[in-house]
Amino acid sequence: MIHSADIREWRNRDVVDPKGRRIGALEAVYVDTTTDTPSMATVRTGLPTRQRLVFVPLDEATLGPGYVKVAHSRGLVKKAPSIGMDDVLPAEREAEIFQHYDKAYQPGAEHGRRLARG
Repeated sequence: MIHSADIREWRNRDVVDPKGRRIGALEAVYVDTTTDTPSMATVRTGLPTRQRLVFVPLDEATLGPGYVKVAHSRGLVKKAPSIGMDDVLPAEREAEIFQHYDKAYQPGAEHGRRLARG
């Protein structure tokens, strides 16, 4: 299991898929508000003038020398819901991210946010 303190140190490091193909650079970590554990990360992708942040689950992610390897293919991640570089994820879009990866979604406590930027 990856701990919050560990992965925060990996900001700007490469994120790769199971085959080692580069997806982009780790931008931020989102923790699950119900467990306070790392749940998702945003990955900076796209051309330098048209970058965006895509979401990828961190379950089954592993840390390597200079990279974070996620359990999902580069193609799937690049088609994931995204936000602009300076945008904030609206709570109502959280379910869309979980659905993209065929994961069950439950809102956080008192029907609030499930993901919080760590």
